[in-house]
Amino acid sequence: MVVDDHPMWRDAVARDLAHAGFEVVATAGEGREAVRRARAAAPQVLVLDLNLPGLPGVEVCREVVTADPGVRVMVLSASGEHADVLEAVKSGATGYLVKSAGREELLDAVRRTAAGDPVFTPGLAGLVLGEFRRLAAEPASADARTPAPPQLTARETEVLRLVAKGLSYRQIADRLVLSHRTVQNHVQNTLGKLQLHNRVELVRYAIEQGLDGD
Repeated sequence: MVVDDHPMWRDAVARDLAHAGFEVVATAGEGREAVRRARAAAPQVLVLDLNLPGLPGVEVCREVVTADPGVRVMVLSASGEHADVLEAVKSGATGYLVKSAGREELLDAVRRTAAGDPVFTPGLAGLVLGEFRRLAAEPASADARTPAPPQLTARETEVLRLVAKGLSYRQIADRLVLSHRTVQNHVQNTLGKLQLHNRVELVRYAIEQGLDGD
């Protein structure tokens, strides 16, 4: 699904995706309309602009992901401002691409997002990881309860450690001499055990547990 308030841009992105073999199940140009259509169409990937009338893109992201955690949101925005990137990720986006990206870069980003990989314009992935590390370093609230840690297998923990380092599924598969599908299965099992919704939340959890170190 493609959401953008500029009709020509929205149509161009949808057309490029369709020509590349993707099924574009819906489009929208306004925030509230985007939430309604996303709930009805249940897209696998939502390509989302942030600057929308009616309801801001970050709120669209938050509402869509809350209603269906299986939807992967890739922001496609003219803004590369750090504050916008962090706000989008905190709202549930799994990737962030600026609109200066080329057609092939966009198509590759959508493919990787659909496969579960976080995709960021170069330089922005490090920003997000740095923010998660900063948040993990903050003292926990006195009221916070510490639940018993979930029991992950040794392999799941190994995969989680590499996820925290920012490696893609393909890179993890190559590093551990596993298939891409096996890595995806380990990540999905880990998400279920930790009761998390997406890879962004998984990275934050791993950093909080100190799994991003050497």
